[in-house]
Amino acid sequence: MSAQTYLAYDYPLLSAFWTLLWFFLWIMWFILLFRVVVDIFRDDGQGGWAKAGWLALVILLPFLGVFIYVVARGKDMGRRETALAREQQEAFDRYIRETAGAKAAPSSVDELAKLSEIRARGDITDEEFRRVKELVLSGHGPAGGSGTSTPSSGTPSSGTPTSSH
Repeated sequence: MSAQTYLAYDYPLLSAFWTLLWFFLWIMWFILLFRVVVDIFRDDGQGGWAKAGWLALVILLPFLGVFIYVVARGKDMGRRETALAREQQEAFDRYIRETAGAKAAPSSVDELAKLSEIRARGDITDEEFRRVKELVLSGHGPAGGSGTSTPSSGTPSSGTPTSSH
C-alpha cells in the first residue's frame, strides 16, 4: 500500500488559479445553458415544433446547440429579457401607485377624528365643528384631509352667520 499522499503545498499556486478558472467557467456555462432553455420556452413567437427542435439540439449537442442558438437568436433573447424586466417594473410601479393612492384619500372617519382633535384643542368652536361634521358626513367635506379647512365662521355686518353650503 504505497499510496502517494498529496499535501496542500504540493499543489502549485498557478494550478490553483487554473482550477478556479475552470470552476467559474463551468458555472458560467450552466447559467448560459439554463438561460437558453428558459428563453426557448419564453419565446411566444415560435411554435411548438420549433421549440422542440431547439430544445432537442440544446440537449443532444449542448455546446454546439447553445452556440448556434446564441448566434441565431441572441439579439431577440436580449429583447425578450428587457421586455420582461420592463413589464415587471411597470407592474411594480402600478402596484405602488395603487397602494399609495388608496391611502391618500382620507375617509370620513379620519376627517371626523381630526376635527374632534381640533375641537378638543380649542381651535374651533362647537358650532364650527357641527357645521364641518355635517359637510363631511354629507360627502362635501374637506378633500385635502388637513382638518383645518373649515368653513368661514365670520359674521357679516348684519350679524347673521354665513353658510358654507
